Amino acid sequence: MSPTSSPDAGASLSAARRSRELTDAVGGPLVDVLVVGLGATGAGVALDAAARGLSVVAVDAHDLAFGTSRWSSKLVHGGLRYLASAQLDVAHESAVERGVLMERTAPHLVHAQPFVLPLTPMVSRGQAALAWAGFRAGDTLRLAARTARATLPAPRRLSAVETRHLAPALRSDRLRGGLLSWDGRLTDDARLVTALARTAAARGARVLTRVRALELTASGARVRDELTGEEGVVRARAVINASGVWAGDLVDGIRVRPSRGTHLVLRSDRIGPLPAGLHVPVPGETNRFVLVLPQGDGRVYVGLTDEPVDGDVPDVPEVPETDVGFLLDVLGSVLDVPVRREDVVGAFAGLRPLLDTTPADRPGAGPRTADVSRRHAVLTSSEGVVTVVGGKLTTYRRMAEDAVDAAVAARRLGAGPSPTAGLPLVGAAAPHVLAGLRAPGRLVRRYGTEAPAVQALAAADARLGARVLPDHPVTGAELVWALRHEGALDESDLLDRRTRIGLVPEDRDAALGAVRALVDGTAAGRS
Repeated sequence: MSPTSSPDAGASLSAARRSRELTDAVGGPLVDVLVVGLGATGAGVALDAAARGLSVVAVDAHDLAFGTSRWSSKLVHGGLRYLASAQLDVAHESAVERGVLMERTAPHLVHAQPFVLPLTPMVSRGQAALAWAGFRAGDTLRLAARTARATLPAPRRLSAVETRHLAPALRSDRLRGGLLSWDGRLTDDARLVTALARTAAARGARVLTRVRALELTASGARVRDELTGEEGVVRARAVINASGVWAGDLVDGIRVRPSRGTHLVLRSDRIGPLPAGLHVPVPGETNRFVLVLPQGDGRVYVGLTDEPVDGDVPDVPEVPETDVGFLLDVLGSVLDVPVRREDVVGAFAGLRPLLDTTPADRPGAGPRTADVSRRHAVLTSSEGVVTVVGGKLTTYRRMAEDAVDAAVAARRLGAGPSPTAGLPLVGAAAPHVLAGLRAPGRLVRRYGTEAPAVQALAAADARLGARVLPDHPVTGAELVWALRHEGALDESDLLDRRTRIGLVPEDRDAALGAVRALVDGTAAGRS
């Protein structure tokens, strides 16, 4: 795609395309692969299979990135945490996949993010030395993964003055300095999933949201259109279950141990300028930090927790007050003016789909979820359904590759090795190409080479060029683009996933009327 062109029609997802392809898929010809779940892993599976030349149908009961994939810290980790727990293979895999995203597949969506670990009186010199050794080891991981120094700068020590410059809100009393490190940071996790789904669609995959899998077998699934209630069957040579924390609901014998990660949302002016994010050590822990993550949209995220979740898995996890209090207490340990409860304008929680490997007669027993391995697993049921579970956002591509490899082998499909490590996603281009686009930098970081087309929509209609909310950068043009090309079907898709307006309930309520009018207007234009 040229930097100023409209999107390839094959990569555009819309209500009309969904309706047409759903009609073709249900009761239609046998396809090679049916994918259930359209989070990062499921969308990655759809892309991997389609890129190998297989025919693909991918379904989700809700929207793209409806579940865990929209509740992350928006980070692409290099595996430092896994080094500390001696999971060397997981650490190396994370570093490799981070490099793939930053340098080949999604350089428009993933950028280098600086972090400061402030050396306060709560951080002993021994703890500081251990953290510094960890950051140096993380840089060795970068080197082993062959990620360029220009992509991720080296860690270094900071003076107290430099530390305060990067984080003016820090308490200066007895501040010894800081440690500067770098990691990958996503513009938006849900936007990554959208790019994956659209790239899969461009390769021929039928990507169908609001289609619930009611029953899986090795030869397909009974599904229901959640918009009409109509049911039917999709027939497939191979079925891959990538439904995350809900994987056990569809396939017997899969036990997932969900872990809740909670983030708080603050207005940026509450903390002040933050040229870098913060690593705030959790008191009493040697390898856990609360992260302070500036978003560039007038908001800051503070997270995260790692708590086990028992019982039924909800569609949208609730945030308990205990998590809010924990995060505020840790944050307050380093700030000059502590953040109060009333300063928290929003909060969100995601459930990590950790594989439960404890004995079947003691489900949920064993180590706390913070210590459970983030290795992923690909399991094939006695009926032949392939399930991929565990892992993390950073390694979605490797998880998808392994799942498709298993399906190809089990069902003897005619397909070669995965090409996705070198396959750019929709909007991707080399840094010098992205830098030369005639569009605002914020749009380039969200849309890559499609940014000029989004900007052209705004320029053609003053109403679409206006912000949806005075204090949030999203414009009407971005919402119309999401309806025309990114598979958004209603207000929730726009507010809660294609943009992040909905993370603050007050902002969501204020924007709802204008967004609903755009949805209705776009629908009227299609009729």
